[in-house]
Amino acid sequence: MLQEALHTLTGQIDLLEGWGAALTSVLLDGGRLLAVGNGGSAAQAQHLTSELVGRYREERLPLSAISLHAESSAFTAIANDYGLDEAFARQVRAHGRVGDVLLALSTSGRSPNVLGAVTAARATGLTVWAMTGPGPNRLADLSDAAFVVPSAATATVQEVHQVAIHLLCGAVDAAIHDSLRVDAPTLSLGGGRP
Repeated sequence: MLQEALHTLTGQIDLLEGWGAALTSVLLDGGRLLAVGNGGSAAQAQHLTSELVGRYREERLPLSAISLHAESSAFTAIANDYGLDEAFARQVRAHGRVGDVLLALSTSGRSPNVLGAVTAARATGLTVWAMTGPGPNRLADLSDAAFVVPSAATATVQEVHQVAIHLLCGAVDAAIHDSLRVDAPTLSLGGGRP
């Protein structure tokens, strides 16, 4: 099952490389990545943001990336006061700026709080990318672009998403090194973003 699903990566490598180049441009211009997901997808969102803020393979400057479930006090307060469906959306409205990127992960493509984040992101002017399971689904439909794993098994979808996340991180690192060609510890982010 996993081996068959991994073959879907082949047809989507260009998508991930394009995301890497676009995300690099956003991040080097002072923008940020917001990431959302539930359960295993939340863990993968946090894995992605840690690779960007820290490093993936090569030394480079830290990049602004926030996994919205990881802000546990805000997440639980919003869920308590406004309902779970609003827990990501309100954070998107707080942290997202025009031109930023939201990456939404959902194996089903139906998670109400993830869909709420996507709706808020689109209204705020963010680019929305999805990593999801079999399409068509609501998340893929609402997103600007989607990485879709056509497997009915949640675990298989998440396993392929993990590989895709590493490919995305590698594409970001490659784009940064190709565009800057300077020693990472001396870099600072460019300016005009709050």
